[in-house]
Amino acid sequence: MEVKTAKRWFNWHKWTSLICTVFLLLLCLTGLPLIFHEEIEHLTSSVEATVPENAQKLPLDELKSIAEKANPGKFVRYIFWDDEHSNQLLLDVVKRPDVPFTESKYLVLNEYTGEILDELKDEGFMSVMLHLHVDLFAGIPGKLFLGLMGILFLISIVTGIVLYGRIMKKFDFGMIRKNKSSRLKWLDTHNFLGIAVTLWMLVVGFTGVINTLSDVITYLWQQDQLAEMTAPYKNEKPISGPLSSLDQAKALVEKEIPDMRVSVIAFPGTDFSSKHHYAIFLKGTTPLTSRLLKPALVDASNGTLTATEDMPWYVTSFFISEPLHFGDYGGLTLKIIWAVFDVITIIILITGLYLWIARRKAEKEQWTRIQNMKL
Repeated sequence: MEVKTAKRWFNWHKWTSLICTVFLLLLCLTGLPLIFHEEIEHLTSSVEATVPENAQKLPLDELKSIAEKANPGKFVRYIFWDDEHSNQLLLDVVKRPDVPFTESKYLVLNEYTGEILDELKDEGFMSVMLHLHVDLFAGIPGKLFLGLMGILFLISIVTGIVLYGRIMKKFDFGMIRKNKSSRLKWLDTHNFLGIAVTLWMLVVGFTGVINTLSDVITYLWQQDQLAEMTAPYKNEKPISGPLSSLDQAKALVEKEIPDMRVSVIAFPGTDFSSKHHYAIFLKGTTPLTSRLLKPALVDASNGTLTATEDMPWYVTSFFISEPLHFGDYGGLTLKIIWAVFDVITIIILITGLYLWIARRKAEKEQWTRIQNMKL
């Protein structure tokens, strides 16, 4: 019975590992530059917002007007603030509020002068790395497929822990049989490295699976909390006249929630708002709360605050898991640690693939010898 159980664990580990290995190698390789995406963007970007002496920030409505005049027939649907790029705004300009983000045009504006500093496009090396890592250029199906690979990865880790525990009953922990065959040395190395970074792989694998559910989580939030917050406006017609002041809406929300700052404004008719509201998302000021968003809805026709709530637990879980997946909580030091563990995982995956090929080759040679003996 003991032998059968061990073989069952071994088969689970072998096949779950083999099925996901190629995709995990891709994720580890693309994940390396993404760990340092902020540093890479800082080195490659030459866009800076200079602030004239005694200048004051332009009203948001004026900055919105500048972006729309530069793109006739289009309008702003999102405004983003980024802590890494002070004195700048990122505006998402589109033809219709319901078009996918692939059709967005992103303008970077100087908050003080209104100068258009840059027009961002979804292209370049970092964009390719991000798409390969997130969805394999296949959208939602690609995300869900990578989520399945992540689940197989987690199963392979758990089964690997069980198998290593059984092996260590007979040997010293961390032993590497240097005087044995090359395959046994690689097997011991594979096992030791695997158990050494097990916790990290579990964390990154689990948060990766959560991240692949981003579209599902967004849909749940839209059907749950957002629908509840906008329920009183459900049967009203969309706003047809001019919208209320963006600056007044922003100031009203910041006064109501003084311990947070505005991060995103979504305009009426977008996926993250309603047909009647500005959806203003705020974030905290600590390393943890700066990753969390809190929505506040302002009636875009009269500028009154109609609702504000904390995000539900499943959205909060996603917000926490995303930066943890890339080691974004502890500055450059944690990112370097994440990168080292990523490289070790690549070695584990390659040695695992080598061991499977070597085992197959040894079994084939043994079978050939048996056949020759029979002849």
